[in-house]
Amino acid sequence: MSDKLPWYKRFVNFLKDVRAELKKVTWPSRQEVRGTTVIVIITVIFFGFYLFFIDVIFSWLIAQIKTFFG
Repeated sequence: MSDKLPWYKRFVNFLKDVRAELKKVTWPSRQEVRGTTVIVIITVIFFGFYLFFIDVIFSWLIAQIKTFFG
């Protein structure tokens, strides 16, 4: 039945449903957001350095193999 409604009425119904669902959402506190943001930043920095050093090691290893088999 909703398929027979004009597009603008379906869109209005969609927006009403979105608003109703957003009222059900439990939003995190500012402190929770800060805490998880700090954890994400620290994790990104850690893995950035980790991958950098792994890249340096493998680059050196491949260079050594290339010079050995030349």
